[in-house]
Amino acid sequence: MSAGLDAALTGRRAALLDLDGTLVDSEPANQAAYRSYFAARGWDVGPDVLRAFAGRRGAEVFAQLAGPWSGEDAAALVADVVARVDLQAHPPRPVPGAAELIRRLHAAGVAVALVTSAGLEWAERAVGDILGVRDLFAAFVTAETTSAGKPDPAPYLAGAAALGVDPVDAVALEDTVPGLRSALAAGVGLVIGVATGAPPALLLDGGAERVVSGPAELLRS
Repeated sequence: MSAGLDAALTGRRAALLDLDGTLVDSEPANQAAYRSYFAARGWDVGPDVLRAFAGRRGAEVFAQLAGPWSGEDAAALVADVVARVDLQAHPPRPVPGAAELIRRLHAAGVAVALVTSAGLEWAERAVGDILGVRDLFAAFVTAETTSAGKPDPAPYLAGAAALGVDPVDAVALEDTVPGLRSALAAGVGLVIGVATGAPPALLLDGGAERVVSGPAELLRS
């Protein structure tokens, strides 16, 4: 058993980790940006619609979800939302235990990849400036990497391929149902839900084999 790691993680060749909500608490800033943009456009958008953007590429949601934005350029809509992200008003913070979990995985010889719907610029900043563990990631899968995002399996297939492992030999950590479905469709061997935002029951219904309150729960003293 690897020292300092939950038994469920030992023996895994790779860890494929989501970013926003799983490692970094950035959803308040993201959700506030969407609310601000929708209000500025005069769009009455309820909480269910806002939740539809969590864990997914915004452009894909705009393109697929019926709403007052129908017919508009999805990429331009996302750019306008991103321009409203205010990290001063809603500073992103590490999810408790996230950085230490990454350190312990790396020390145990488990290859670590980031698999996120976010762009590379934010991903680099988040794991570098916020978590301080940039050098421990062997690969990055971001919005620029694959043509399709979560819940499509492409991101997790790309993460496993970048680490040179079969998905069945990996563990994935995800805080949203689209992320869970992406990992499951890719054949990831162990998919753990992280209940930092969604209720545990929702993550279990979404296919998580196990749900933890956060990364800290996967650390052993």
